[in-house]
Amino acid sequence: MGFLKICKQKAWLLGTALGIAFLGLGAAWGQLEIVWKKAVMICLECIGIG
Repeated sequence: MGFLKICKQKAWLLGTALGIAFLGLGAAWGQLEIVWKKAVMICLECIGIG
């Protein structure tokens, strides 16, 4: 049982580290601005302002 618990912990840490790395990479490539604009437009359309 101890081996499986250690593997799950390492997999969780690896997944978290990869997620943070990919978020940083996307932000460095300028994708953050594009995603932000799309999110704002969706919110404005749902509220009915846009």
